[in-house]
Amino acid sequence: MRDEAWRQFHGAKLMLFAGDQMIVLRRDHTPGIAWPGRLDFPGGGREGDETPIDCVIRETQEELGLELRQDDLVEVHLRQSASGNGWYFAAHLPHGVIAQVQFGGEGAGWLTMAPSKYVSDPDAIPHFAEILSTYLAGRA
Repeated sequence: MRDEAWRQFHGAKLMLFAGDQMIVLRRDHTPGIAWPGRLDFPGGGREGDETPIDCVIRETQEELGLELRQDDLVEVHLRQSASGNGWYFAAHLPHGVIAQVQFGGEGAGWLTMAPSKYVSDPDAIPHFAEILSTYLAGRA
């Protein structure tokens, strides 16, 4: 099942930790966009035949200018839905990586926040907050 889900997916997202903070994006209000104005994780849609890891590495570079390596990533969750499979990863980087962010212009901007703040923030995308909360509970 995992192998099939690895090949058949629509996108990948990253819970990006920088020390004790997370780097998140604020979605814009483009007509038709899902979750307009909400707090988003870096990541996005698959291009061509890339793997979930390739997808999340590319998207993070495009959106935040950060170049991740496969070794930076921890596979966290597969979310299956009617719109397709989505992979979720985590990366734990040093706090100093925040100074390296170069916003790529997708969305309304980026910010840092405590992971616990994301989980309870009314602007958090609900299923992202749930995935993050489960991940944090497993690390406690």
